[in-house]
Amino acid sequence: MNWNIVEGNWKQYKGKVKAQWRSLTEEQLDLIAGKRVELVDSIQETYGTSKDEAEAQIKRFEERIKD
Repeated sequence: MNWNIVEGNWKQYKGKVKAQWRSLTEEQLDLIAGKRVELVDSIQETYGTSKDEAEAQIKRFEERIKD
């Protein structure tokens, strides 16, 4: 999946991201603004995961939403 699609349509994908990572705040979601790197950082910070784990979670998320 091309992450630029998510970034360009952030309003559509924001709800899906919030459903996946429920602990992310509205403020974090606004700061993420569709940027994958910002999402990785927010997942790491909020959930205490490694960068590799955050990347793996996002990859699984991308697989689910691309259909």
